[in-house]
Amino acid sequence: MIRVAMLSFWHVHAKDYARLAVEHPGTEIVAVWDEVPERGRQKAEEYGIKFYEDLHELLAKPDIDGVIVDTPTNRHRDVIIAAAEAGKHIFTEKVIATTTKECKEILAAVEAAGVKLTVSLPRLYMGFTQAAQSFIQEGLLGTITTVRIRLAHNGALRTEKHPNGSLPSHFFNLEECGGGALMDLGCHPMYLTRLFLGLPESVSASFGYITEREVEDSAVAILRYPNGAIGIVEAGFVNSYSQFDIEVQGTKGSLMYTRTDDKLLIRSAKLEGEAAKGWQEVTDLPSLPSAFEQWVSHITCGTTASENIQIALDLTRLMEASTLSARSGAVCRLSDLAE
Repeated sequence: MIRVAMLSFWHVHAKDYARLAVEHPGTEIVAVWDEVPERGRQKAEEYGIKFYEDLHELLAKPDIDGVIVDTPTNRHRDVIIAAAEAGKHIFTEKVIATTTKECKEILAAVEAAGVKLTVSLPRLYMGFTQAAQSFIQEGLLGTITTVRIRLAHNGALRTEKHPNGSLPSHFFNLEECGGGALMDLGCHPMYLTRLFLGLPESVSASFGYITEREVEDSAVAILRYPNGAIGIVEAGFVNSYSQFDIEVQGTKGSLMYTRTDDKLLIRSAKLEGEAAKGWQEVTDLPSLPSAFEQWVSHITCGTTASENIQIALDLTRLMEASTLSARSGAVCRLSDLAE
C-alpha cells in the first residue's frame, strides 16, 4: 500500500485527487499539510487523518511514501523540491511552475532523488485525444496546417448565486497563480496542441480582463511553427456555457471534437469507399489509464513518466512565452526563454 500525504487543498481539484487516492486499491491518504493551517486541520478531520503544521516534519516521516501537491503555483518549486529531497514520490497539479528555469530546477531535484513524478494532464489520456493523435500519426489528415482548441467556462462571472464567481477568490490572485484563464484552463488546450504539433518556434498571446481581475479572464495564444503550421489556443473564465472544442485541419483531411455532443468526427481524402465521401463519426475511443493511475504504476513498477514529464516541461515553456508575449505585446521566441 502506497501511503500518501495531501500537501494543501488550495487547488479546486485537490478534493478530486484525494478521492482518487481514497478509491484506488493501491493508495491511502494518511496525512495533510496545508499552507493555511485552518483549512488543513478541517480536511484532516474530514478524512480522519493527521494534520501537520510543519511541512518538513511531515516529509521526515519514513512511513509516508508519496505526496499530492495542490499548493498555490508559486509554492510548487519549494514544496516539490523539498518532497523530492525527502524521498517522496510526487503527483502534482499543472503547471509544474510558471517559468522554465524553476521547472527545470524541480525536474533536476526529482531526477537526483530518484523519485517518481507524474503531472495531472488528464485530457492527454482521454479517448478522443488518443484517436486524434493516432489519425495524425497515420497521416490520414496529411500535413497538419492548423490546430485550434478552445476551453472555457463561467468561473469568473458574477451571478446571484456566486457574487464573486464560482471559482475560489484565490484563483484571481496573480502572485499565487501566476496567471488566470490561460494558466489554469488554458493548460489543457495548450498541452494538446503541443501533443498534436510539437513545440512551436514562437508564441504571441493576448489577454482579456472583462471582469477587471488582476489575472486574465480570457486569452488567446497563437503558436507558430517553422513549417508554417499554426496552433490556436483559447481559454476563458467568462463564458456563459462551458465549452471544449478541438479542430485539426490538414492538407488531406480534418477532424473535429466537441464536448457538447461528445463526438469525434473525421473527414479524409485518404479514407476509402463510402468513408471518403463525408464526415465519419469515430465510435471506438478507448482511454488510457488516468495520470493518477499511471503515477501509482510508475511507483510500483519502478518506471518513469518520461512523456508526461516532457510535455509538462514544454507546457511551462509555452505558458511562460505566452505570459511574456501578452505583457510585452510582442512575439516571444521559445529560444529566448531563460533556462
